[in-house]
Amino acid sequence: MTVPQVLAELGNISRRTFYRWRELGNGPKAFKLPNGELRVWRSDFTAWLHSLRQAA
Repeated sequence: MTVPQVLAELGNISRRTFYRWRELGNGPKAFKLPNGELRVWRSDFTAWLHSLRQAA
């Protein structure tokens, strides 16, 4: 998933919020492509959402 796709899935949160979560270690696991863009595997995104639900 691209960052804009992740943001849309989360209800159009701001890009800054997403990167802040990553800085704090609270965001979904992501990896960088050789061109520097971030991507998130759909399975990692889903697992991250489930972990948030369990924590609540």
